[in-house]
Order: sequence, then C-alpha cells, then structure tokens
Amino acid sequence: MDVALARDWVQAVAETVAEHTDLLTQLDSAIGDADHGANLNRGFAAVKAKLADLEPSTVGEVLVATGSTLMSSVGGAAGPLYGGAFRAMGKALAEPDVDVKEVLTALTDGLTAIQRLGAAVPGDKTMVDAYAPALAAFDRAVAAGGDLAAAASAAADAAEEGMRATTPLQARKGRASYLGPRSIGHQDPGATSTALVFRALAAVTG
Repeated sequence: MDVALARDWVQAVAETVAEHTDLLTQLDSAIGDADHGANLNRGFAAVKAKLADLEPSTVGEVLVATGSTLMSSVGGAAGPLYGGAFRAMGKALAEPDVDVKEVLTALTDGLTAIQRLGAAVPGDKTMVDAYAPALAAFDRAVAAGGDLAAAASAAADAAEEGMRATTPLQARKGRASYLGPRSIGHQDPGATSTALVFRALAAVTG
C-alpha cells in the first residue's frame, strides 16, 4: 500500500458510505438513534475535503488525518470508534509504501483501539462482529502467502459474513443493548458500516 492507494481506500469508503447512508440509517432506526448513516456520511465528506488539501508523504498521514477528522466531525459513538481505529492504523504505517504484513499490523492496532474504547467482544452485536473475523481472515491470507488484494478480499467476505451473523444476536453493548431481547432480529448498523470499509479496501486493491 502506498500513499495513493491509501487515498483511494478512504475515497472508496466515503463513496460507499454515501451510497449506503439510507440503509445504515434504516438499520440504526431499528435498534439505535437512526443517525449512523448520516453521521458517517457527514464525517467522510469532511475527510474528503481534508484530504483534498493534504499532501501526505506517508500512508500513515492519510489514515491519521482520516481518523482525526472523523473524531472531530462525527457524533455519537461512531466518531471516536472509527476515528480511533483509523488513527491507530495510521500510527503503525509511518512509511510512503508498506507491505501486506505491515497493513495486517495496522488493522490489528485498529481493532485494539476499538475494543479499548468500546470494550466489545465478538458476539456483543457491534462493529467488532465484522472487524474481528475480517482481521482473522486477513491474517490467514497473509500467512498463506497472499498479497494485499487476496487478503483484503478474504477480509471483506469475512466481514460481511460477520455482519449478517449479528441479526440473531441480542445486543450487549451500546444503545441497542437497552432494547434487550428486542434487539434480536436486526442487523447491526456498526457491523454493516465496518463491512463497507473492508469491501472498499478489497475494491481498490483487487
């Protein structure tokens, strides 16, 4: 991954979030505040504007700028969670060009940041239910000798599987947890947006 590819990834995330804003809002209206789609769309629109004025020299600068902008422009839990993840990824990638193993380390740091803040584990019906299997699939692909495109594709598939698997779960974290058993039967919006992030990475590397 070089600086241009990092930009392309963030741009692709912004575009897919914009395309799926209504879906994310519908999912969040069932078990949350109905603002996940609008908040993320606003945040990534701000990220696009920020990156347009930035001349980064490393992959990390792109991702740290993305995270910092999300933290300052996205309301609710999504800003700190996504912002913290992108900042953590960026801090691990302080070179103009990084290999797939370094990307794996960065993605691992991103999940650590999310779990440190949100204290969620797989099965809690959160974005972790998409992120954790995506990271595991990325790791397996790298261990098998796969390049970034192969690892990203495997991660996207696993994230989407994890996203769908949130539907029968009862939420144990976040606003959805207040609903108790009524949260069962609804796909988690955070897991859904996380799957979009990984699918965007697969799209720009494939």
